[in-house]
Amino acid sequence: MLKSETLSSNLSAPVKIRVRAIDIMRGLTLFLMLFVNDLYTAAVPKWLLHSEAEVDGMGLSDWVFPGFLFMVGMAIPYAVTARMKKGDSDVLVFLHILSRSISLIIIGLLIVNSSSLNPELTGLNKLVWLGLVYVSIFLIWNNYPKEGNTKLFLRLKWLGIIGMIFLASIFRSGTLESLGWFERSWWGILGLIGWGYLAGGSVYLIIKERILLGILAVLFFLILNIISSSGLIPMLSPVQDWFNVILGGNVPMIVVSGLLAALIVRKMNSDWKKLAIYLSVYGLVCLILGLILHQWFIVSKILATPSWGMLCNGISILIFVLIYYWIDVRGYTKFSRLFELAGQNSLTTYLAPDIIYFIIWGFGLPVLFYKQGEYMWLAVLGSLVWAYLMLWFGIILNRIGIKLKL
Repeated sequence: MLKSETLSSNLSAPVKIRVRAIDIMRGLTLFLMLFVNDLYTAAVPKWLLHSEAEVDGMGLSDWVFPGFLFMVGMAIPYAVTARMKKGDSDVLVFLHILSRSISLIIIGLLIVNSSSLNPELTGLNKLVWLGLVYVSIFLIWNNYPKEGNTKLFLRLKWLGIIGMIFLASIFRSGTLESLGWFERSWWGILGLIGWGYLAGGSVYLIIKERILLGILAVLFFLILNIISSSGLIPMLSPVQDWFNVILGGNVPMIVVSGLLAALIVRKMNSDWKKLAIYLSVYGLVCLILGLILHQWFIVSKILATPSWGMLCNGISILIFVLIYYWIDVRGYTKFSRLFELAGQNSLTTYLAPDIIYFIIWGFGLPVLFYKQGEYMWLAVLGSLVWAYLMLWFGIILNRIGIKLKL
């Protein structure tokens, strides 16, 4: 059998090569992530913020990250199919997924540990050290042109690698009496995305386009999340804790739920009414399961409870149905281009604004004047404007050849 024939037998070719709603919703969740990360918590309504760990409830901030994780899952079948159409085998695709996941986990750990850096012991100011880490990240993982001065691009990559190794080697936390190095208090946002992408990508390579197996995969991670949240997973090995995100079930469950939604879209995108019914039922089932699970588990993002995860899945699915109808069915794209470009450039859009923060804080620039407690409307409006400008900042970087690609 020819290679192309093998590929077509394993993958059902979707009617639509690209679903614009996926990029647009991913860009929208990025916009909201930038918005809620910038909020001055002392001045804004609680419904915009994260709920405390033991509080039974959720605000806008508690949906935004799982909304992005859901879209990570939705993008997986399209990304894997594109690589396979170029001739990559399952093994090569898995190695790509693994390398991308490890890269995200490393970046996540570097950023998380920066908060515990001791400037005196490290020999660098915290902002300087973290700023150089970001420079190294962009040097290593920038999407350099395939044509041009390839030797220069290779040297820049190696400069970034050497720089990151050096910065990691001089990093110190703690005190002179009790020196510390990198610790894994948690994986950070990008680290969690990395683990979720590894789980979702691996699941897709196993199930391909089979929706029933996708449902079973969601249920598997949901049950794992329930068992983990109930404290029933025994500690059998010290190494086990390194895989706590997978064993916790919550992040993989959300990513695989997005993957399942994409499989439904790919199967039924030629019939909008049928697609809308299936996705809406899927979303409502998630909401109902979340409410049922709420009888035993509080709704908590910090504790990653199954009730919270399923409620977030339901919200994400129903929002996606509306965006898909508006964009891909009706063709109303007038105000969507900014979000679409941001969604196609998600890692740069998420990380690049931190560099602006470092400059503002380092030089004491009075740019963030809206972060005050007297006028709530100014605090909220300021963060909305900030998030909007940061989307444009990511787009501008992309246009001048600066774009992270893992």
